[in-house]
Amino acid sequence: MFVNQTESTLFIQSLKKAGVAINNEREVIERLAEAREWHYAFSTLVKQGRRIGIWFVATANIRSSQLQSLFARFRFSSNDEALFEASLQA
Repeated sequence: MFVNQTESTLFIQSLKKAGVAINNEREVIERLAEAREWHYAFSTLVKQGRRIGIWFVATANIRSSQLQSLFARFRFSSNDEALFEASLQA
């Protein structure tokens, strides 16, 4: 099966490599793929996703420096990055 490697999918894969576990990952990927502006959609899922079973969890292997460069590489604001890190479940 061919998987479309959209920018949002690459971002999600990079988050996982940086030590973030994603509850309901398939739903996250589908919602971002459908969104006109996936950065905004991601930020909304970070803030309000728990209501629909989506959340992000810091694993024991999380690397904050890698997260910081990841958010910069995918052109998120430092505010978006801070909100994401604050929302991580431990």
